[in-house]
Amino acid sequence: MKLAPLYNELKNRDGYQPLVVHTGQHYDRQMSDIFFDQLGLPKPDIHLGIGSGTHGLQTGKILMEIERVLFEEKPDMVVVFGDVNSTLAAALAAVKLEIPVAHVEAGLRSNDWSMPEEINRIVADRLSTLLFTTCEDANVNLMREGAEENRVHFVGNIMIDSLSNYISTLDNVDNSSLPDVKKGKYILVTMHRPGNVDNEENLKKTVQMLDGLTDLAPVVFPVHPRTRKKLIEFELADSNNNLLEKENLHLTEPLGYLEFIRLERDAAVVVTDSGGVQEETTFLGVPCLTVRPNTERPVTITDGTNELVGLDPERVIRLAEIHLSTSVTEKKCPLLWDGRTAGRIADVLDRFFDMTPEERTEKQSISTEKSSEQKLIRS
Repeated sequence: MKLAPLYNELKNRDGYQPLVVHTGQHYDRQMSDIFFDQLGLPKPDIHLGIGSGTHGLQTGKILMEIERVLFEEKPDMVVVFGDVNSTLAAALAAVKLEIPVAHVEAGLRSNDWSMPEEINRIVADRLSTLLFTTCEDANVNLMREGAEENRVHFVGNIMIDSLSNYISTLDNVDNSSLPDVKKGKYILVTMHRPGNVDNEENLKKTVQMLDGLTDLAPVVFPVHPRTRKKLIEFELADSNNNLLEKENLHLTEPLGYLEFIRLERDAAVVVTDSGGVQEETTFLGVPCLTVRPNTERPVTITDGTNELVGLDPERVIRLAEIHLSTSVTEKKCPLLWDGRTAGRIADVLDRFFDMTPEERTEKQSISTEKSSEQKLIRS
């Protein structure tokens, strides 16, 4: 969702040859490949197939493989997105080879060092030459940490580019894989953060929360592979996803991007521990209850529909009941969440490479010739 708008923008500008490296950190088809299909992206140019593992093992494997790619391809810049292990590994590999790094979604801070994502994004920001931010508080975070002003570029939220591109098509999405629930009358739940699902006591609280929510309305719960594994491990569900004997609880496999966005749009309230879902619900104007003690996206609270509730089943249930009885939510949207972020990023890249339109056309011509020569050599 973050890659597609920028890839398409650069593909359509003279002077750029975007090359997509898929690390395979997210290797489940429903968590990865289907997104390429639905967002109209070509197959990745390079697929590393890393798979799962501990943070150290996964990050180390990505670092080794990305370095090999960079030696071979010799890119002018490496663009990384978000805060996953792939973000950190790719940034580290590039900067060691003196290749400039651009970090899309820079400056977000939860101030919680128990979150692996917090470590990833802080280190990636420190390594990056260009820092593209989604909101003004991210700029403040970066400046407070000593980032030079000319590295920081407030461009808006690139995820909203994808969302705004596809929102008009949601009613045409095949809903055969979705539960039969009434628009505006159900609760959508997602839970996958290690702090919530890796700890047995916390996962029991999550099940307690689900139990109470199903007494209020139908609950749709796409189960993340990590969450499913822990539910079975702690004997809270069996291998067939049997969790609670409640007709109102609809457990599904992970969904495609378009199917999930449609469920978000039509929900009465969303209960989540996901960062991206906080942003999407804000843009869609759907109430969001974030089951975490903190968020790296405070703008979704100050300028959006999000509320931090922590892992407190009684509080979540009480607030969900209020939202179910309230038909109107005041819709606010943060500055520059307007669907044009990719263009602003590309404009900064133009200035960074100091390319006029004529120079971009010339560079594109040279790059195309070079690419053709490389293909002949490799064949």
